[in-house]
Amino acid sequence: MAAAIGGEDKVLATAQRIVQSLGNTSDTDDMLLIFSAFDNRLSTLSSFVENPSAAAGEESSATPSRFDDAERIILSHADSSSFPDNYLDAVDEIIQLTEELNLGSSDASEEVMERAENALQLAMTRLEDEFRHVLIRNTVPLDTDRVHRSTLSSSAAAIAIAATEFFNGDASESLEDVSSGRYSNHSHGRGVSFGGDDMSLELIHPDALTELEVIADRMIRSGYEKECCQVYCSVRRDALEDCMSILGVEKLSIEEVQKIDWKSLDDKMKKWILAVKIVVRGLLSSEKHLCEQIFDGSDLIKEVCFLETAKGCVMQLLNFGEAVAIGRRSVEKLFRFLDMYEALAQVLPNLQALFMDEDAGDMVCKEAQGVLDGLGEAAIATFVEFENAVQGEASRKPIQNAEIHPLARYVMNYAKLLGDYRNTLNLLLKNLEAETGESDRGNSNNSELESMPPFARRLSALMMSLESNIEEKSKVYEDVAMQYIFLMNNKLYIVQKVKDSELRNLLGDNWIRKRRGLIRQHATQYLRASWTKVLSCLKDEGIGGGSSNASKVALKERFKNFNACFEEIYRVQTSWKVPDLQLREELRISISEKVIPAYRSFMGRNAPYHPPYEKKKYIKHRTVVIGMVSGFFKK
Repeated sequence: MAAAIGGEDKVLATAQRIVQSLGNTSDTDDMLLIFSAFDNRLSTLSSFVENPSAAAGEESSATPSRFDDAERIILSHADSSSFPDNYLDAVDEIIQLTEELNLGSSDASEEVMERAENALQLAMTRLEDEFRHVLIRNTVPLDTDRVHRSTLSSSAAAIAIAATEFFNGDASESLEDVSSGRYSNHSHGRGVSFGGDDMSLELIHPDALTELEVIADRMIRSGYEKECCQVYCSVRRDALEDCMSILGVEKLSIEEVQKIDWKSLDDKMKKWILAVKIVVRGLLSSEKHLCEQIFDGSDLIKEVCFLETAKGCVMQLLNFGEAVAIGRRSVEKLFRFLDMYEALAQVLPNLQALFMDEDAGDMVCKEAQGVLDGLGEAAIATFVEFENAVQGEASRKPIQNAEIHPLARYVMNYAKLLGDYRNTLNLLLKNLEAETGESDRGNSNNSELESMPPFARRLSALMMSLESNIEEKSKVYEDVAMQYIFLMNNKLYIVQKVKDSELRNLLGDNWIRKRRGLIRQHATQYLRASWTKVLSCLKDEGIGGGSSNASKVALKERFKNFNACFEEIYRVQTSWKVPDLQLREELRISISEKVIPAYRSFMGRNAPYHPPYEKKKYIKHRTVVIGMVSGFFKK
């Protein structure tokens, strides 16, 4: 830039010497026309013909009258609250005169130059104030109605907290299934939608842009670009800080973040996720465009002003992200870690495009990448903690009425939510496997698992841990039949959660078929455990036959034993819970098909040997038995 100015000075000086050598002749007029056509700035050379002493800087009294007028306008409005229409024209005259006088070498021009520089300094001070006032007056507050508030899951938080409480031994056993919240019909709607990569925001009223641009142009031309940049950066930094406050992002140190209780931290993490997208794709994108409009004449000043204005709010966001990433990991934070990771990953390309031209901007991008990596590591470490917690959960208290165990509820609802993050988890787990050489947590010999994506393998291992744990928990029931009801309830719950969610695509239909086969096996085992003793009462062995008293006594005893066993099973198992309607009906049908034909056949073979009054006393009618079977198990 300095070389260019030096070249222009030489051109002007050469032109002056040519005009002066010609004197006040017709040739001079022709030369002036030629110079004016070449460059408008050379039109002022006419002053060298009309008043050569002023051109040589001999006497201040010979100063061109237009300078006197410009100086008078600037001096008379030094403290004015507004500009006259010709104020900027006067500033232009002073700038032009200083450029011309800088070309001369005579000491006689020093007085004029001093007056011009004083007037210019006064004008720049006035323009600096005006630049600040126009920026402040025309700043547009952030319109929160224009952004779509995130529906970040209250249900996800509830499930995560419930899981944490369970693993800490504080969970309620009657927790309802809370997975029907944000993720039941919401897979990819996390965060903020802008309808594209950028969200254009109006930061300054459009009517003020031209005024800001012309003031900035004159300050830069006068060598006051530093003062102009300082004013711009100071005002716009304050404006961006106000936007951060509106978005609910506070300035917090790492120590302060790590002392915040989980409920408050969760709220701040949600606000951060929203703010990251609005700040980078909305505020900063619009801020850069604003710099390009106001400082259109200088690429360097555009970049410097944008960097100095924007980096503060970016670093504020990154500092919070770093504090969260290095803080204490616990199961309830996993979804927030993943949401924060995804939000930052989505805007990182935008951030790199905004800060690509400066060394300091490169530092900002590297800092953002470091925070992104830290959030990814925190998410995976928390996921591993969850896997270990499921595997190691060792509560031995039986669940009343063989109902679904809270562990199954928490793990499946948790896993269902994790399915929405499968792409992110695949990426993070793939990176982890590349670093550690770990592929599937102990199942590397399973070719089916090896063909799965990383998250599907880990999910399969998680399901195996859960199923194994449920098997162990079934053993706390003394009643073997109840063990199988418990296993059926829990395994069917797991299968249904997989079948009705994204987990089905991850684990596959073959996984579901195998579990349904296990449920049928448990149903057979239940029937054997519950009804073998009852059906043994309906065998003919030991009764003999005929009408002997001994046979009648034995037969009567068989009916009494059948009634007692059946009624005891009815008394106990009518309180057992089978929440799934289809399973409940299938079990009742299986009981009927096993008991009713055997009872009817036994009764038919032996009824003739009983007097009528004994039939009423000892033998239940088949419809009574069927009716009792329909009462087995509660919803």
